[in-house]
Amino acid sequence: MLASPLQLIDSFLLNYTIGDVLLLGFVGGLVAILPQRSLRMLGLHTIALGALLVITPASAMEPNSGSVLASAFQYKLFGLVLLVLAPVLYAVGRR
Repeated sequence: MLASPLQLIDSFLLNYTIGDVLLLGFVGGLVAILPQRSLRMLGLHTIALGALLVITPASAMEPNSGSVLASAFQYKLFGLVLLVLAPVLYAVGRR
């Protein structure tokens, strides 16, 4: 019996958390911003993703079998690091 495409996607995504999706979004946005060479855009992107990681409930980031980081605390800590680093990137940027 063939599974529908949504069932296949759902079974794949069950191994990951919202923290993993946010990290993937951060990397994807980073790849999109780098050709523009704008530190201000990179700073704004970093602020947004850092804030999302910090305000996301820890229960939504409990690690599964395929998670990138080992605990919800590590996702929160990474978000705090991004929030500390982002204003520096924005202030250094010229355009």
